Amino acid sequence: MGSGVAYAHGVDEDTQTFLSGNSGVAFGPFLYIGAKHMLTGYDHLLFLVGVIFFLYRPKEVLLYVSFFTIGHSITLLFGVLADMAINAYLIDAIIALSIVYKGFDNLGGFQRFFGHQPNTKAAVLIFGLFHGFGLASKLQELSFDRTGLLTNLLGFNIGVEIGQFIALALVLFIITIWRKSPSFFKFSTVTNMLLMAAGFLLFGYQLVGYFNN
Repeated sequence: MGSGVAYAHGVDEDTQTFLSGNSGVAFGPFLYIGAKHMLTGYDHLLFLVGVIFFLYRPKEVLLYVSFFTIGHSITLLFGVLADMAINAYLIDAIIALSIVYKGFDNLGGFQRFFGHQPNTKAAVLIFGLFHGFGLASKLQELSFDRTGLLTNLLGFNIGVEIGQFIALALVLFIITIWRKSPSFFKFSTVTNMLLMAAGFLLFGYQLVGYFNN
């Protein structure tokens, strides 16, 4: 695939150049690329912000993040190893909708408009599966040597988890401090509405990319 397509899905030209020239096992570089991708993956980070926004107990945060991690680890590994051809724009559009879903859920939209609350843990797991396919689709777009694929893929996945942990720690730190201020509840509705707006914006962007690709 062209570097323009790769860059549009969050893979910079330096990374593409390395992958194109790499041959064989490169656990460390793939680990770095995975961490870098997660730390710069605003769609994944926005979803995580929505997931932990109203979680107060560490056990709850760990549980929900674990469901998300299990989901995206399964489909990342399976998607690349099985060489599943999935359009990156469509997968990223679904990921964008996951952000909308979580913002709507945090606003109590399901209870208010439908009188039913979906299983939030199941939803996080399911969307985690889609996020993993998104990561897999990005790797499949790139040109790189398949020798040592499993080792490199495990490095990438571990890197994603490291990046997720770093990002999650920063987000939790900020939210924990914010929760001590009266403005947290005052602006929580606005924040989640903005989260939904960002999701719709990303959804539209990915659809435009899909139809123009």
